[in-house]
Amino acid sequence: MITFDRLKYVSFFHSLVYLALLIVAFGLHNPQPETFILGLSHGLLWIGMSLVCLVAVRLRIIPLRVAVAVAVLGGIGPFFGSAEFVREERRRARLAQ
Repeated sequence: MITFDRLKYVSFFHSLVYLALLIVAFGLHNPQPETFILGLSHGLLWIGMSLVCLVAVRLRIIPLRVAVAVAVLGGIGPFFGSAEFVREERRRARLAQ
């Protein structure tokens, strides 16, 4: 089942995987197979998150702005998607008051 919170937590996990990839690739001078595994994980998470976010938009679970941040900017840096989830969560909390 797709929920806002599940998507948000997977987005945070994706950001952590990407951060680990950056640290391993640039900070530890690209050791293998660690860089390959983290890079593959980042790519698969990005594809999966992109597809699920498109479905979530159709089901009105997340706004299009969040899905675009995940699908378009997520390949370069998933931090954009995580930031949009935080922004949307704050917007929803503000509207609920």
